[in-house]
Amino acid sequence: MNEAMRPRVKYVIGPDGSPLTIADLPAPGTKRWVIRRKAEVVAAVRGGLLSLEEACSRYTLTVEEFLSWQYSIDQHGLAGLRTTRIQHYRQ
Repeated sequence: MNEAMRPRVKYVIGPDGSPLTIADLPAPGTKRWVIRRKAEVVAAVRGGLLSLEEACSRYTLTVEEFLSWQYSIDQHGLAGLRTTRIQHYRQ
């Protein structure tokens, strides 16, 4: 089934274990990205709440930037999203 035909989910489980809806996501145009907001966007894309294209457009992200967030979560958990310790995790 292609992207346009696939039914959209109403909510996904967020990084803290609670339900996450479109209304709970960071506001479009968010400039300050803290760990929680990054993790919410990644969870929304993974769960089918947003497509990758929608997320990148909504938050003016590049695909590479989003994929780096996803990779950091996969490799190091939420702590991998910290910008202050990024060199520690990129070895």
